[in-house]
Amino acid sequence: MNIEHLYKKIQYRFKDHALLKQALTHSSYVNETKEKLKDNEILEFLGDAVIELTIRHILIKRFPDAREGKLSRIKASIVSEKGLASIAKKLGIDQLLLLGKGEEKMGGREKDSILADAVEALFGAIYLDAGFSEALRIAEVIFSESIENASPQRDYKSRLQEEVQKLFGTLPEYRVMEETGPPHKKRFKVGLFLNNQFIAEAEGNSKKEAEKRVAREGLKWIKK
Repeated sequence: MNIEHLYKKIQYRFKDHALLKQALTHSSYVNETKEKLKDNEILEFLGDAVIELTIRHILIKRFPDAREGKLSRIKASIVSEKGLASIAKKLGIDQLLLLGKGEEKMGGREKDSILADAVEALFGAIYLDAGFSEALRIAEVIFSESIENASPQRDYKSRLQEEVQKLFGTLPEYRVMEETGPPHKKRFKVGLFLNNQFIAEAEGNSKKEAEKRVAREGLKWIKK
């Protein structure tokens, strides 16, 4: 695992590489090395707030009609220790961390607390290196799948299938109508058809996301 892998995953390259190194430096490493390094605790403190604000911003933007309680539950699952640790592993942060020998032996690279702290530190570093707008863009890249999986839209397809089977004795069909954007940032437009009749279409950053969104439109169509 190397830094280039991380850069590719977050779609960002640091201007100040010292900030990234600090974000990946655990206090156990600083205590055991002769290098003059800072650990990632202060960046973790900052990044905690950065992630909180970016996730809130994204959720309000994506689900403007959702109730506060629902959004709070989604946010809590995404920024939980377990949720952030999962993100750390997907980004390869677990392999990039600078750990002391003692912490290494105790399985520090697998500890959710250490991994979650490193993700928070990463966002603190991104904020200092590039500002909030870039931190928000990167959060949308990194947390998109987590938000999609936890979103209020997750039950729309199953609900639509139940309604369609009950009313029409058939299944809904989803067709990709259009793909746009570069390979790393594609947008998908998906159409919903019932008995080959076009009902609605919606867009998303993945086929699954677009299908969930158009399923929601299908439920509205059925209600009408």
